[in-house]
Amino acid sequence: MKKIFLLLLFPYLLSVQMEQGKIEGEGWLKNYDTALTEAVPEQRNVLVYFTGSDWCPPCKMLKHDLFDTAQFKKVSEDYTLLFVDIPRNKDLLTPVQMAHNTDLLKKYNKRGVFPLLVILDSTGTELDEYSGYSMNGEIQYHLNLLNKYRN
Repeated sequence: MKKIFLLLLFPYLLSVQMEQGKIEGEGWLKNYDTALTEAVPEQRNVLVYFTGSDWCPPCKMLKHDLFDTAQFKKVSEDYTLLFVDIPRNKDLLTPVQMAHNTDLLKKYNKRGVFPLLVILDSTGTELDEYSGYSMNGEIQYHLNLLNKYRN
């Protein structure tokens, strides 16, 4: 009976661990406190990306046009990255992660716009933001924001 219980508990423990860590292979953290902790030693700013990954067409295009580029990979080396997803399909996140993301939405994205890039300093103070994406491949405005706050 104990073995069955442990087998059932194992996937849950993995998902909790994932919430604390990075999105596989992309360098994005999913936990606000972890992001600030990582930003402090190097006095890095935090790039917070608010997205609706399963329903927001501009968010999907921005991922392709900006986040998947060599330009972004170079600029992102100067940031701690925080990914805040607000999907409509609630099965994509655990209830704990969804509550965490909703709290961040209330704090840093009060207007509820997607996509939204927010630049925080290492203490969590908001420095700047840029909202929206016209889906025309023009990412210069986003890159200008990121370059402005590079350390």
